[in-house]
Amino acid sequence: MGPPGAGKGSQSERLVKEFQLTSISTGEMFRESYRNNEPLGIEAMKFIEHGNLVSDDITNAIVRKRLLREDAERCFLLDGYPRTVAQAEALDKMLDEMSSRLTAVINIVVDKESILERMVGRRVCKNCERTYHTKFKPPKVQGICDACGGELYQRNDDKPEAVRNRLNIYESKTKPIVDYYRGRGILVEVNGMQTFDEVYADIKKALGDLT
Repeated sequence: MGPPGAGKGSQSERLVKEFQLTSISTGEMFRESYRNNEPLGIEAMKFIEHGNLVSDDITNAIVRKRLLREDAERCFLLDGYPRTVAQAEALDKMLDEMSSRLTAVINIVVDKESILERMVGRRVCKNCERTYHTKFKPPKVQGICDACGGELYQRNDDKPEAVRNRLNIYESKTKPIVDYYRGRGILVEVNGMQTFDEVYADIKKALGDLT
């Protein structure tokens, strides 16, 4: 968990590789569904492009569908879900049905100004979807992906007005989940203002302490 631009995706990717976890990212699922011209994906993209949260019904439906796949039976990592208390409650019901449970909830804490700088400067490859940053991780050639030579672009939800809207939504709708999981004793807050490696080390320690 954490606000937009906190580094959830990058940290999740490293955890998935090291511990051979199944990654379940709602953002990736929405974009894949949209590319496949599926009704859920098309409807979700209407919310995403304006920096709004996708409705609970659509989000829960796509997560439930993903959790039923065989590779989610043993263990998995959720990235970008749940984002509202209603989604958290829906997830509890899904996991009960699977005879499963959450081991830990990691909340990456970053201040607003840093998030705005991180997200407005983000660029994504149209071809392979590799992520860059105009300041912190620039490509070797401006506007061109190092890996495949694809064109880099700024997603609509990374533009300043959309980022501010996303942060406001996070404050009002997503932060209450922090209290929800804190009450269950499985929440750990990690300082996201540190270096990438330091944040990762803290996440690993938290997981070790809780498991």
